[in-house]
Amino acid sequence: LPCPFRRGHGLRCALLLRPSVGSFLGGYDGHSDLHVGITNTRGVVYNYDEEGVHRAETGWEQCITIPLVQPDMVGLLQQWDELLEEFSVGEAWLPHRYEEHDHNCYTYALAFINSILAAQGKQQMSKREFTEKFVIPQTKNASKYITLHQELTTNDFYIVPLPDQEKQC
Repeated sequence: LPCPFRRGHGLRCALLLRPSVGSFLGGYDGHSDLHVGITNTRGVVYNYDEEGVHRAETGWEQCITIPLVQPDMVGLLQQWDELLEEFSVGEAWLPHRYEEHDHNCYTYALAFINSILAAQGKQQMSKREFTEKFVIPQTKNASKYITLHQELTTNDFYIVPLPDQEKQC
C-alpha cells in the first residue's frame, strides 16, 4: 500500500490537507478537524484561520495532496502566485471574518479554486461537488493507510519505508 502522504512544501499549485493538531501517523483519530491550504509555485502554503491568511514554509510535511493545475497549463502556472496573493489579501479573509463552520480554511481554498475556474470561463464547484470528486477519494486511501499503520504499530511490528518513500512519510 503506497504512502498517501506527501511533503506539501515540495509541491506547487496543490490543495493540501493535514490534521489541525498533530499528524496523520501521529495520533490522528479520523474524527479530528483537518486544516486546508494551497501551495504557490514555490511550495509556500497559503492557509486561512482565525488569525487571517498565513504563508507557511514549514508545518505541512505530512499531507494529503490534490494537484490543482495540469503541467501543460503554462499560462495559469505563470500567473498562479500573483492570483493567489491577490486573492489572499482580499477583505473576505480578514481575521474577524473567520467562522469555524461557515467561513474557514476550506471555504478559503474552495473560493480560490472557484475564482480560477471562473477566470477560465469554467463551471464553479460546490463544496459538496469538490469534496466528493477530489477530497473523498484521497481521504479514503489515507484512511486505509492510517488503519493499517495503527494495526501494525499496535501489534509490535516495525514499519520501514521503502527508499523512495522515506521523504514522503
